[in-house]
Amino acid sequence: MEQRRLGRTDVQVSALCLGTMTFGEQNSEAEGHAQMDFAFEKGINFFDAAELYPIPPKKETQGRTERIIGTWFKKTGKRDKVIMATKAVGRTGMDWFRENGELGRLTRKQIEFALDRSLRNLQTDYVDLYQLHWPDRNTSRFGSNPTRWVDVDPADDEHSIESTLEILADQVKAGKIRHIGVSNESAWGTMRFIAAAERLGLPRLVSIQNAYSLINRTFETGLAEVARREDVGLLGYSALAQGYLTGKYRDGALPPGARKTLFDRLQRYEHPRAIEATNAYLDLAAQAGLDPAQMALAFAKSRSFMTSVILGATRMDQLETDIAAADLELSADVLERIDALHQEFGNPAP
Repeated sequence: MEQRRLGRTDVQVSALCLGTMTFGEQNSEAEGHAQMDFAFEKGINFFDAAELYPIPPKKETQGRTERIIGTWFKKTGKRDKVIMATKAVGRTGMDWFRENGELGRLTRKQIEFALDRSLRNLQTDYVDLYQLHWPDRNTSRFGSNPTRWVDVDPADDEHSIESTLEILADQVKAGKIRHIGVSNESAWGTMRFIAAAERLGLPRLVSIQNAYSLINRTFETGLAEVARREDVGLLGYSALAQGYLTGKYRDGALPPGARKTLFDRLQRYEHPRAIEATNAYLDLAAQAGLDPAQMALAFAKSRSFMTSVILGATRMDQLETDIAAADLELSADVLERIDALHQEFGNPAP
């Protein structure tokens, strides 16, 4: 498994990262442990979680994912061999993350509460990478650069990037966090974090976790240059477009146990242009003799701004297929054909 540098640190992470958001909902504790065992054996040393998980977010399941990872650490003794990443929620109307129904905000009290609970859940005394799951401010779009700008008003109680960075810096000093990152962030927000760190002598971002796939390359429009020049590499999620780029939902199929079948949450991939684009990439994979999931993951892995591609699977055979993409290098012809389709379809599912 290829290892890549995390930001400007001396930490090396695998080019594929094990995503865990199904642990505690679609996957049992035993299944989660089996996935971590297999991924670790295949050379993945990087696990990603969040206080929010599992997905979909619910009060009664919140925190299960981290707790499943924690029991695996306790059982295997491999905590020091894994680069563990987790996240704190940003501004949210969900009222079950904090004490007494307090709505989620990036205040000192809330960040400290979230971090301490994550540490208990994970059965560890430090997190290698602590990420802000999304900003404290209102933004035009969640999870990617917008393809169409929507005006949003600043929140009255918005907390500044500088104040958030100072809070995280204190946790780094306390030894609870080793490095910090952002998620679902914009080019503007990322650069503000970097500028504040340089100006105030505070910890620097090492990563940004945003959506990136064949049908959502919006990261390239502004953030790719930031990632390359500032060494804030992408941790790409939804590289399989939440399963659509595997072909399992093609022609309206609803496989038993799949996320769409269970939760009906994936409408962004189902408008006509997104379906047309997805089918074109699936057809390209078939023409090239490639597994479509592996082609999509190998493409994401090949990007110069990508630090690690986050994998998510509910079945072991899916995980085996996905991890095998680590050894796949796409030909120049396939890459040219992918870019030709992108020129035709753009970003139909941001």
